[in-house]
Amino acid sequence: MPAIFPFTAIVGQERMKRALILNAVDTRIGGVLIRGERGTAKSTAARSLAALLPHVKIVQDCRFGCDPDKSGTWCTECKERFAAAKNLPIAERATPFINLPVSATEDRVVGTLDIEKAIQKGERHFEPGVLASANRGLLYIDEVNLLDDHVVDILLDSAAMGVNTVEREGISFAHPARFILVGTMNPEEGDLRPQLLDRFALSVDIVGIRDARQRVTIMERNLLYERDSEAFRKLWLVKEDELSQQIARGRELVDQVTHTTRDLLSIAALTSSLNVDGHRADLVILKAARAEAAFEGRTKINDHDIALAAELALPHRIKRTPFQQAEMTTEQLQERIEQLAGQSMPSESDDESESKQDGEGEEKKT
Repeated sequence: MPAIFPFTAIVGQERMKRALILNAVDTRIGGVLIRGERGTAKSTAARSLAALLPHVKIVQDCRFGCDPDKSGTWCTECKERFAAAKNLPIAERATPFINLPVSATEDRVVGTLDIEKAIQKGERHFEPGVLASANRGLLYIDEVNLLDDHVVDILLDSAAMGVNTVEREGISFAHPARFILVGTMNPEEGDLRPQLLDRFALSVDIVGIRDARQRVTIMERNLLYERDSEAFRKLWLVKEDELSQQIARGRELVDQVTHTTRDLLSIAALTSSLNVDGHRADLVILKAARAEAAFEGRTKINDHDIALAAELALPHRIKRTPFQQAEMTTEQLQERIEQLAGQSMPSESDDESESKQDGEGEEKKT
């Protein structure tokens, strides 16, 4: 099997790469939908990101890769093992990359309980599904717009709640299902229903690169990769390691990132001025801004972080706005935030106290 194409070797498509990185830093953001024409490195980027993510600690022999440091998220089996032995061995594994086929059924996704065995032998037997394999990894869905709407709903619910619970005939089984959800699609083949579209935290619309020199670079890199994938990956190993370490540091730092009342008012004023429906966008912008700050090694968010997050969180949530005529840049969004701040934000003296976000308690409303 050839080596994975390096994430850092992908030419251009900065918005797409940033959206993926922010979800890697904080999996609680809620995933990203990448919409674009064929041959724009959508699937390559998703697979490449998983390959450079840091290894994770898991409970040894756990079918769901439970985090030994977070007992509150353990699966039913790990809780029972700990209750019996008061100790769980620890192992380490690479971040899994799970590709969900378009033909996947609900049972294939969530897993199944063997009711017959439970009734006859009194044993609870759970057969894991895709969500179990994807826990603490990356779940990739190509052509997500062609997937059954009910299955998409289940995936988005699990991504938001971080847990998968299966109940049959009074018997239940729960396991953690916290993963980076990446969906890709070609809009020419049909769109997602608005209700499902809004459930993706971030969205990126990409097109083929028009700059001739960059297109030449794409051809040259792909030829080198096809000639010797291992050698090509070694050329980018230093940059891959640097990015992997930066993501790992961001993960450790993200829960320490603070925000002020002014930051919250900036987000609320921005979404309100753009007539965004609901409140999911506000929460997504805040989480993505915190992830951006953590990725940059900071513990406070600023207007630029908010603008970067809004650039990814708003395009698919706004109806008739400038976003549909011409995409707003980060600089334009930041300028708009500053204008709104000048109109209605509190003074700096009113904003000295900072509120630290509790990442675990701030779940998105479904």
